[in-house]
Amino acid sequence: MDSQSVLNIFKEITRIPRESGHEAPMTQFLLDFAASHGLEAKRDKIGNVLIVKEAAPGKEKVPALVLQAHQDMVCEKNAGFDFDFLTQPIPYEVEDGWMIARNTTLGADDGIGVAACLALLAGNEACGKLECLFTISEETGMDGAFALEEGFFDGKTLINLDSEDEGQLFVGCAGGIDTTARFDFEREPLRKGYKCLEITVSGAQGGHSGDDINKERANALQQLVRFLYTEMQYDYQLIGLDGGNKPNAICREASAIIAVPSDEVAEMEADVAAFADILKAEFASSDPAVTISCKACRTSLEPISEGDASNIVATLRACPHGVEKMSVDIPGLVETSTNLAAAHIEGNSITVITSQRSSVVSELHAMAEKVEAAFFLGSFDAEHHGEYPGWKPNLNSRILEVSVAAYRKLFGRDPEVKAIHAGLECGLFLEKFPDLDMISFGPTLRGVHAPGEKLELASLDRFVAHLSEVVCNFEG
Repeated sequence: MDSQSVLNIFKEITRIPRESGHEAPMTQFLLDFAASHGLEAKRDKIGNVLIVKEAAPGKEKVPALVLQAHQDMVCEKNAGFDFDFLTQPIPYEVEDGWMIARNTTLGADDGIGVAACLALLAGNEACGKLECLFTISEETGMDGAFALEEGFFDGKTLINLDSEDEGQLFVGCAGGIDTTARFDFEREPLRKGYKCLEITVSGAQGGHSGDDINKERANALQQLVRFLYTEMQYDYQLIGLDGGNKPNAICREASAIIAVPSDEVAEMEADVAAFADILKAEFASSDPAVTISCKACRTSLEPISEGDASNIVATLRACPHGVEKMSVDIPGLVETSTNLAAAHIEGNSITVITSQRSSVVSELHAMAEKVEAAFFLGSFDAEHHGEYPGWKPNLNSRILEVSVAAYRKLFGRDPEVKAIHAGLECGLFLEKFPDLDMISFGPTLRGVHAPGEKLELASLDRFVAHLSEVVCNFEG
């Protein structure tokens, strides 16, 4: 296995539809790959796939090693970019040592992990038995990991290939839960002499709600609601509100349709311009392209009633977003956070999507309760769902010892050993298979869960060399 073989397989994967919940083409690709290479494979009821490669001659007594990646990807694209993830290949280019998707997500999370597994399965490495596990719908609730049945694989050591910083070995992760809130409202007639305006916050980087939550990037929905709340001193009518998409992505774009008196349009436009300057100043270093704009528009919808509109704006303004607490034990690690991910109005109802993460179970539940309380005060109906466990670090891990030694041998320095604020399936695996010894590592990715996601090719070289060294030297 070399990095070019991994990259070639990944390029094939970019042509396969694999949005969470729609992984059937990817599942079939894996089964066809196994058949074409004469490898044993099986698929469970939910769609998880296991491909097995028997040990090389002389390695029959080496314990089986499980390599794991997830089949699905987060499908995000820039507003106005005409693209269908279910039918079109991901458009990408290579520039300055990076493989990048300009207007969509690239799907290197976790397509590059899948590609590495397949390259090992097709390669000639002299290693023990490999069991490559490919789970489904990791990005939307870890459905595959939740449904994994006892005995689906035999190995007692697992390498998760779903990390995003080469040179870092992860031995722990946060747990998480989603909180969704809904509110039904009344509408009222458009007031005479009012004109409709669309106000949009755009240009934000967004990113992964775990890895990037501490980078002080703008949350477009949060900033839009901040503006609307400030403008409540004026007599505008709220008609529509929409922003964000996935619970594990920081909102990049959000817009609202409001109606204002004709003689106050210029004043509203001036307020928007002034707020654009505020955003530019506040996010000059962390998110310099974020801005807010205003334009005239038309809509057939009636405005939301004055009381309900005020309640919606105030409740969303009160909803927390960002880092709640940093770890006192592991410097630089976010311990607890929450993400105001999305808000959508359909008919006479608004749905708000949030997600919470923490490496401490009690703090995870406390954070979810805090979000719930904000919605309770606004008479929203809130419910929690999709909870998954964290992964407690084991610094005495045998696979950690092997991985550190392999990295030191190849590159003459020690890797960083860390925990991650993002959620990995390892916590669920540990619940189902308590004896598992696990580690997670991967190449360097940036901008995951957002358009512009990119893979650093030099880091892919190092990652592939490291993985091959670990696999070939693993003796249990």
